[in-house]
Amino acid sequence: MKRLLHHLALPLLAAVLALPAAAAAAAESSLPNPQVVIETTQGNITVRLFRDKAPATVENFLQYVEDGFYDGTIFHRVIPNFMIQGGGFTPDMTEKPTREPIPNESRNRLHNVRGTLAMARTSDPDSATAQFFINQRTNLRLDWMPGQPGYTVFGEVTDGMNVVDFIATAPVQQVGGHADVPVEPIIIKTIRRKSLL
Repeated sequence: MKRLLHHLALPLLAAVLALPAAAAAAAESSLPNPQVVIETTQGNITVRLFRDKAPATVENFLQYVEDGFYDGTIFHRVIPNFMIQGGGFTPDMTEKPTREPIPNESRNRLHNVRGTLAMARTSDPDSATAQFFINQRTNLRLDWMPGQPGYTVFGEVTDGMNVVDFIATAPVQQVGGHADVPVEPIIIKTIRRKSLL
């Protein structure tokens, strides 16, 4: 009987010890999806971030926001009827140093539809750092599917798609090894968290 109680006590103790971690995870997932404002030289874009669907990606992005990393970066890759990409280069096309890459969360079942934000990356699925893009049209071929890692969607434009559409019409040029660079720099003045008030 004593041995049986001992065996029952261990799983019970493990369950009790796991409660604080489970409570913390539940509290994190119940946090509201924050909003940010991307202030550009062409106007403002308001974005709701999907912390509930892409938690690691959103926390990474918000850390760059809090650090002021995006201030003075540009939309350096603009392709009409596709997307606009930014958040990694200064106006002279110097790439900013970033933190370590983050895991890909493209299996979150969010789609690359018009107006969504997704992380830019290399051919390595887990290589995203700071650069992001805004889908100007629906690009489902960028979604995760079996055998093909996708691009992590982590937010959506709630106001300012007219600004995105305008940026997408910018005349572009080749700069070194970079194609589709706007002739006149489109600068991200800052990205700031939007007050709930």
